[in-house]
Amino acid sequence: MKRPVVPAPSLEPVKKTAGRMRSDLTRSRMLQAAKTAVAVAIAWKLAPYLPGVADNYPYYAPLGAIVAMYPTLMGSMKNAAQTIGSLAVAIVLAGAVIIFSSPSVITTSLAVGVGALIAATGWFGANREYIPVTVLFVLIIGGPDADSYSIGYLEQATLGIVVGLLVNLLIFPALTHNAVDQQLANFRAVLSSHLAEIAEALAESWPPEKDGWASGKDSLMAVSGQVREAVLLADESRKANPRARRYRRDLKADYDDLAALENVTFHVRDITDVLTGAVWGIPIKVQLRPELRPALSAALAAVATALSSWDSVEERHEAHDRATEALAALTAELDANKDTANATTMGASAAISMDIARILAALNTRLEQAEQLDEAASNEAS
Repeated sequence: MKRPVVPAPSLEPVKKTAGRMRSDLTRSRMLQAAKTAVAVAIAWKLAPYLPGVADNYPYYAPLGAIVAMYPTLMGSMKNAAQTIGSLAVAIVLAGAVIIFSSPSVITTSLAVGVGALIAATGWFGANREYIPVTVLFVLIIGGPDADSYSIGYLEQATLGIVVGLLVNLLIFPALTHNAVDQQLANFRAVLSSHLAEIAEALAESWPPEKDGWASGKDSLMAVSGQVREAVLLADESRKANPRARRYRRDLKADYDDLAALENVTFHVRDITDVLTGAVWGIPIKVQLRPELRPALSAALAAVATALSSWDSVEERHEAHDRATEALAALTAELDANKDTANATTMGASAAISMDIARILAALNTRLEQAEQLDEAASNEAS
């Protein structure tokens, strides 16, 4: 069989997508920083106007504003509720010391210890550390004025939290849908590049001189985790967000895409393990018949193209069909050689062929679902 010409893997799609993600991330962080600064300024200006003893502790209002400035509205509200809850629990613990005893080394340490135990339950999330710290503040800094200090602390912190929530709600509340598109595109590009590297290694002299593909599989799980985090953040960002009504998105499709790509990742890693076994005998020593390497290379290169062409509606079907044809050619090669080889020498090629088939099955499911959505949208429009 004529040796296939496999294009060198290009990292350009990965670099472009990564560049867009960095740019969007920078803009998002700058906007969040600006919103935080605005919330702090407003809280600081409003703090002296609180009635009673609260105006003696205006510095806690900006702190509350900072606490409320979370990247998503739902996260901000959850964070705010946990913060107020932790402050309330701490004040109750400190109050118990003042009512039933008096602040001392023993009673203060005991109250802080109980606060730490409550914090360890995890009920108050990342703000759990406020409980023992606030107990300490009330009993040591508040001292003889612990009651007024507690009231002022809680009122000012609540004011800051309310200001932070309003600023987060009124000034471009974060909606991270675009990040999902970019992360999914980056995931496909990374998988495509990895498969293209393997295809190129199979087309070279054996054993292959390049070995970057062998260690590259470890980065696939890290990319998968980043994509899952982006999808979860996008899901959270739409909750309680008024902008979500205008910018609607089918996050179920994103979860389905993620599941499909995680499935693909599993099989890509398996292919990599089989080939490292054929080259270096690790993790398991296997044999790869030399006459089957061209067909394996061609099939893997076709799958790589199917992944890299996914974002183009016009090209994805054609690329998937070519990959299916390449798999059929590989299967035919395996069938033609099964009578002239034993199970040991055919096992590696058969395992890779099965992984390719499962990758294409996962992608085909998403293709069919995309077609159904397109057809439903077309019927609705007509």
